[in-house]
Amino acid sequence: MAIAIPAIYRSTVGKKAVMAVTGGILVLYLIAHMVGNLKIFFGAEDFNHYAHWLRTIGEPAVPHRTVLTIIEVVLVVAVVLHMWSAVSLARRARAARPVKYESKKKSHAQGYATHTMRYGGIIIAIYVVWHLLDLTFFVVNPLGADDTPYARMIADFDPSRWYITVWYVFAVLLVGLHLHHGIWSAFQTLGLRSPRSHNLLRGLAIAVSAVVTIGFISVPVSITFGWVS
Repeated sequence: MAIAIPAIYRSTVGKKAVMAVTGGILVLYLIAHMVGNLKIFFGAEDFNHYAHWLRTIGEPAVPHRTVLTIIEVVLVVAVVLHMWSAVSLARRARAARPVKYESKKKSHAQGYATHTMRYGGIIIAIYVVWHLLDLTFFVVNPLGADDTPYARMIADFDPSRWYITVWYVFAVLLVGLHLHHGIWSAFQTLGLRSPRSHNLLRGLAIAVSAVVTIGFISVPVSITFGWVS
């Protein structure tokens, strides 16, 4: 078994399967994270309680922050495998066909999707690092670690820091495009796409990516415009 797993992963099908599975993990996390963020519309008490609950899941059966740490480790592994598989598949695709041939045959739509996934993924990675420094390690947050999660969120997207909101919205829009393309590709990888299911699955990919995008964007925009304070 120790030999079979690497052999499977080295194949194109194996890499695509890893991308689909890890992508599924990340999609579920994004949905859960979005739902948690939306609690800010219920007020400071509810949002702070949610942030505290994340760090105390499983207590007293397990030490403080144990479950959250496990979730973070799983996410890191999923991200690394997802990105590594994407890079490996891109290199394999380039090596499989001549550059000149591809440049003539590849459609504008394919080129757009490829560039969106490639460069959008890089920008998303930069955003994730910034987001962690901001609201997890509090390095770039205006209030640092000396206030409540609700207060830090409000300070982060204060109207005077509109450029942070613009950056956040731009990054989340790229996440939405990445999510739509990824879900649609995963359906194909998992063998779910067919003439009969095409429209249904296309609609599902659009719906999930749209809901996640709007859900994440609604928080900073509402704070910046003073609808949440």
